Amino acid sequence: MAAGLHRAKLPPGFLWGVSTSSYQIEGAVREDGRGPSIWDTYCRRSGRIANGDTGDVACDHYHRYGEDVGLMHQLGVGAYRFSVAWPRVMPAGRGAANEAGLAFYDRLIDALLSAGIEPWLCLYHWDLPQALDDLGGWTNRDCALWFADYAMLIGRRYGDRVKRYATFNEPSVFTLFGYGLRKAAPGISDYTQFLRAVHHVNLAHGAAVDSLRASVASASIGAIHNCQPCRAATRNPDDVLAAQRLDAYWNGAFPDPQLLGRYPASLADAMAPHQQPDDLAQICRPVDWFGLNHYSPHYVTASTENALGIGFGSAPAGVRRSTMGWPVEPDAFRETLIGIHRRYGLPIYVLENGTAAHDAIGADGEVQDQPRIDYLLAYTGSLFEAISAGADVRGYFIWSLLDNFEWGSGYGLRFGLVYVDYATQRRIPKESFRWYGRLIAARRLTNAVSWG
Repeated sequence: MAAGLHRAKLPPGFLWGVSTSSYQIEGAVREDGRGPSIWDTYCRRSGRIANGDTGDVACDHYHRYGEDVGLMHQLGVGAYRFSVAWPRVMPAGRGAANEAGLAFYDRLIDALLSAGIEPWLCLYHWDLPQALDDLGGWTNRDCALWFADYAMLIGRRYGDRVKRYATFNEPSVFTLFGYGLRKAAPGISDYTQFLRAVHHVNLAHGAAVDSLRASVASASIGAIHNCQPCRAATRNPDDVLAAQRLDAYWNGAFPDPQLLGRYPASLADAMAPHQQPDDLAQICRPVDWFGLNHYSPHYVTASTENALGIGFGSAPAGVRRSTMGWPVEPDAFRETLIGIHRRYGLPIYVLENGTAAHDAIGADGEVQDQPRIDYLLAYTGSLFEAISAGADVRGYFIWSLLDNFEWGSGYGLRFGLVYVDYATQRRIPKESFRWYGRLIAARRLTNAVSWG
């Protein structure tokens, strides 16, 4: 696009932010009474994580949160989406709370508010207490009740200062990869356990919404869904069917029951054995916004290597790919935003968007990451196009503030606007950090944004 060719009028109060998650940045996994999570366990299984990496130290955010809040203030964001580590505040996942863990988030929240940054609190970003997994984790229906109790604890503790809550981040990802494809904690590939986990997470969402409504005055609540087009990698009929199957799991199995009160038609029979009367009414509780994470489309193949028969193939020739190998298709972002707006009719907050690279410190001490800037420029362009087309999008958060522990990839890939030297924990803002800061500053001057 030519510079200045397109302009979009943003909604008043449009929110610019950044996102992180507890296990990926906090470290301090054995400090101040924190209990182990399923990711502490999973990382110690041979061959699961690149280079044998773990989240034991990560970005040491537990001790360096003040510096990180200072970086956010320097950047100029209006909001920060973070997650609470359930095993840090309830080491056994139920029963007694851990005051030292709760106090950490008190300090973080107070620092954010002092910096003029709104805290957006996500209850769950994948780090289930290991003690609950020992009882069946998300395959145990009681986990929904335990999650409701945890949500009540969080609401009562922080509700005087935090009004924005997400129940779950990317339930489609952690259930599919954790219980269906054996690519994430707890590392299971069993179709029945996968379906059971899906339903129980949905029940937990509804129960947590009720807990937060009861404990937080004027709470603004949503869930964060990773929505991405699922396309067959080839014209092979088996690949076409696999893509349709993944689309139902990935894009429908959570937002549809949570917001429409039903499972996708293609999943209804499979989900029926795991439901009790009135479950869908308990799941479909009123929420205030739709949280969207989006990176790229999936190109899907049939597979015999897992219980779901799903594999991930390559994008067609000619489609640009990121360092991580994900397709770079900003048009898919625009169409996803418009589609969600039409289907669910809720205000949308984009709570993750970004790209990974093998960033390095240059001879001048700077980190030049032009490919990330190019990606963000293209995707924010599609964001503005979706808004111009009528999509009710009210905020955009980049993943991520910091380079961090990137799950199965360990520390080999970097998503951050800020470079982290893991040996010293030194933070170095990248060129993309400055680019994003300029975009936010320009937004303060005018309600219209040009891009190109």
